[in-house]
Amino acid sequence: MSGPDAAAPAAALPQGTGRDGQPGRWLFLGILLWLGIGWGSTQPLGKIATQGGAGALGLTFWQAVICTVVLGMISLARGRGLVLTRQALTFYGIVAVLGTVLPGLTFYTSAERLPSGIMSIIISTIPMMAFPLALVLGMERFDGMRFLGLILGLVAVVLIALPSTSLPDRGMIAFLPVALCGPLLYAVEATFVARFGMAGMDPVQAMFGVSLTAAILTFPLMLGTGQAYVPWPVGREEAALALSSTLHGLLYATYVWLAARAGPVFAAQSSYLVTAAGMIWAMVLLGERPAATVWLALAVMLGGVTLVQSRQRTARKTGL
Repeated sequence: MSGPDAAAPAAALPQGTGRDGQPGRWLFLGILLWLGIGWGSTQPLGKIATQGGAGALGLTFWQAVICTVVLGMISLARGRGLVLTRQALTFYGIVAVLGTVLPGLTFYTSAERLPSGIMSIIISTIPMMAFPLALVLGMERFDGMRFLGLILGLVAVVLIALPSTSLPDRGMIAFLPVALCGPLLYAVEATFVARFGMAGMDPVQAMFGVSLTAAILTFPLMLGTGQAYVPWPVGREEAALALSSTLHGLLYATYVWLAARAGPVFAAQSSYLVTAAGMIWAMVLLGERPAATVWLALAVMLGGVTLVQSRQRTARKTGL
């Protein structure tokens, strides 16, 4: 599953000073910062993981295994083990395919070839893709401002693809559609969960089962395609994969906690930080220096995401 629902609009700062035993606003802000910085680092770490020559299926398998261990330990510590009802198993299978296996393949395939900063911008298109899906299914109503947000998202992609200064190699353009498949799949997954729920499970418990299912599904595919990969001995690439996958599991659990305590609108603001932090981490870890058109694309994309999310924010506040 993806990180936070890319770039929700700003919401009022949650109250609470700790006098009543509840976490205070500074703790919430600190956790929000941790989410943004941590999740932002997983894009360049994922790119580093591809540099050892491992195939996308092998990387996806081990990512699922590590997330299974992390989320499984958290679930068991909370006294909530794996649910094995028919509804839960169906949920695991669908979300594993839509939210882990296929996005993992497209991510590692495109991350190997595209700059990490570009990948950080592309991941923020999730809500832009979720909106038209929700329209088709009758879950949302058409809104002019949100449609403008979709147009801005398209403009941002054009700013990345067309200017010769945006991509180091013009041959990389062919992998932009591959990179965009990931957000599309995440949007389909999010729409499925929003419509049908999580079979009575909490999010961490559900993602424990999803990660385990993804590992089971990916294992024979990895072997059958000759992409068997054992991350040992541990070098730079293996360490990046392990750190990225562990962070994803821990950050997801933290995000669920923050959404429960501070509200989903506040928690979703972390995705602004994820995109910006991903750009900065790419500069620090990979030495990338995005062109001016890439920074412009970032600004346009975040503006578009804000417009797409604006109606959702209003609905949450008014209860519509």
